Amino acid sequence: MQFLCLIYEDERLQASREEQENNKIFQQYMTFTEQVKTNGNFVAGDALLPTDTATTVRVRNNDTLLTDGPFAETKEQLGGYYLLECDSLDEAIKLAEKIPSAKFGSIEVRPIMVFE
Repeated sequence: MQFLCLIYEDERLQASREEQENNKIFQQYMTFTEQVKTNGNFVAGDALLPTDTATTVRVRNNDTLLTDGPFAETKEQLGGYYLLECDSLDEAIKLAEKIPSAKFGSIEVRPIMVFE
């Protein structure tokens, strides 16, 4: 079964941290990524650029409306994801606990709906 782990954190934290601390967290991400690859859980994963690079697209009455930035103002922003193959939700949660941002942000774990 596949689970999407959505990684949320306050973007301002990264900007306010010392470069050395950001490098340490980046290394923790690399270690986690290697672990889930080695264990066979890794399907995909990527980091996202900050929300000020986002564009929200809506179509209303056949008109396309574009808005700079994310749809909603939130305390934590979506910063990346892992798509993991796991035997159960419990296994996915155990892996999500090891994602570095779980220590200062949040990880939303959602099962993937499979269409066959």
